[in-house]
Amino acid sequence: MRIIVDAMSGDNAPVEIIKGAVAARAEYGVDITLVGDTEIINKVMAENTLSDDGIKIVNSESVITMEDNPICVVKSKKNSSMAIAFSLLRDGEGDAVVSAGNTGAILTGASLILKKIKGIKRAAIGAIIPLDKPMLLLDSGANTDNQPEYLQQFAIMGYIYMRNIFGIKDPKVALINNGSETTKGTEAYVLANELLRNTEGINFIGNIEGRDVPSGVCDVIVADGFTGNIILKLCEGFGSYMSRTLKNIFKQNIMTKIGALMVMRNIKALKKQLDHTEYGGAPLLGVSAPVIKAHGSSNAKAIKNAVHQASVFAETGITQEIIKTMEKNKKQTAEAAE
Repeated sequence: MRIIVDAMSGDNAPVEIIKGAVAARAEYGVDITLVGDTEIINKVMAENTLSDDGIKIVNSESVITMEDNPICVVKSKKNSSMAIAFSLLRDGEGDAVVSAGNTGAILTGASLILKKIKGIKRAAIGAIIPLDKPMLLLDSGANTDNQPEYLQQFAIMGYIYMRNIFGIKDPKVALINNGSETTKGTEAYVLANELLRNTEGINFIGNIEGRDVPSGVCDVIVADGFTGNIILKLCEGFGSYMSRTLKNIFKQNIMTKIGALMVMRNIKALKKQLDHTEYGGAPLLGVSAPVIKAHGSSNAKAIKNAVHQASVFAETGITQEIIKTMEKNKKQTAEAAE
């Protein structure tokens, strides 16, 4: 298993990206291809006494910044670390790509260099919400304008992902909305609800509201990218709020400090549960090969976990299952039309 890592993209690149990739190599035994400025990568490796065992370096000449127009990945910055990483994956030089770079460029590069799966209208980013149990939020930021058919495809891909990655026999799929009734929401959401109710092969439980998210009523939350991204950032902020609140409560006086010592194990478990870096990144579903979008502010721990997530993504054959499902659906649609 070889994971291709875009070493130059992200707020903490290249040091934290390289450290995380090397840590993943040591802990999970996957081979790593670091794509970036060779001189800089070698310098970081030397300064941090990082082992180059199982590490391959591929040189790149530029970096796509967060301010760049996403289309530059296939135009003016074809020689960037991100573009080269996707090209290597397309050419069979690895099994998955991890990048903490510009979300729009990742979506554009993956869609145009790797290509979307035939029949998939829009690729989508699926983020894990770390509450009582893992829930996949799809889409969480790739598409702000969605048609009912796109939401239907997000549901299918999310169902397949959660069944394979988390071993859930029959994942519950829900559509986020402003009410549980089938008539609630915009016209697109009303039509999407109808489509999902009539979609074979998924366990659709209907609409849910925002207040239902922390209750863990489902395994896959389907949303347009605008709504999904707001939900995701709110949940991440809630985790930070809980951590600060608990710290302030237990620092009030000697008795609360003693109480903190007594429940420290539980506090650490809760902190870990709410830490989005434990999952490392978000899968980009709908393209022809595994891609993990790591958070722009990822540290070494997050990158290590993203690499692990990418390796599991590749091993489980989720992409191939989505391809087969789309082919099956196309066949059934054609037969029904005859």
